Amino acid sequence: MSHSLNIDKLDLQIISEMSTDAGISYAELGKKLFVSGGTIHVRIKKLHEMGVIQGTRLQVNLRAIGYDVLAFIGIYLEKSSLYENVARQLLKIPQIVRLNYTTGAYSMFAEIICRDSGELRKILQDDLQHIKGIERTETIISLEESFSRPINVSEVI
Repeated sequence: MSHSLNIDKLDLQIISEMSTDAGISYAELGKKLFVSGGTIHVRIKKLHEMGVIQGTRLQVNLRAIGYDVLAFIGIYLEKSSLYENVARQLLKIPQIVRLNYTTGAYSMFAEIICRDSGELRKILQDDLQHIKGIERTETIISLEESFSRPINVSEVI
């Protein structure tokens, strides 16, 4: 796949480094990879235009700002053909931060972040249960995230 997109080893090194620290300056990254900051700028612009890089994100300690509940919701649909409709409705719930269409036990799998268990209960009872097409849900509460890391793409080529 990387060959069809014309991505080389330097591009993958840039992606790998920025996945670890998106705030690194182009000059600093250039020094680290033995190229100029201008080269880094051009490469990142190319990767954005190709759709390989899709923005940058700030990593926030959500518990520090009052979001204490991270949960996963397995969603069973009445029919798989309702996926797009249900996904549009779930998009309206701001606490749902990630949604996947899945194989296996669930039709969909959502990640949700709430301030507390009361907010989670409200979303489960008042919001999700009123979406046409959802047969039932199963909620899994995360007690602790052991780790989260980017994939090392620099080893692809």
